[in-house]
Amino acid sequence: MAAENVLAGIRKDLDSYVGERVRVKANKGRKRTVEKEGILEKTYPNIFVVKIKESKQSPQRVSFSYTDLLTETVEVTIFRDGETKFACK
Repeated sequence: MAAENVLAGIRKDLDSYVGERVRVKANKGRKRTVEKEGILEKTYPNIFVVKIKESKQSPQRVSFSYTDLLTETVEVTIFRDGETKFACK
């Protein structure tokens, strides 16, 4: 039950950044990391979606769970008034 409250808190915190430019750094395992920049498009009850604009391609959307943020598999940096790393509390 406590984990649900933590995840709901992460979602609530991330809700205030919808529409902001973000950088997502995801750990794919075995020393592989992927770093992309995009717009935090939407938050859902279990996931959040980042819209990534690649050159010469239509926008790509990637989704991550709030658990990924909690376990630090994914790091989100938000570009609002400078650069701020989103941290789970």
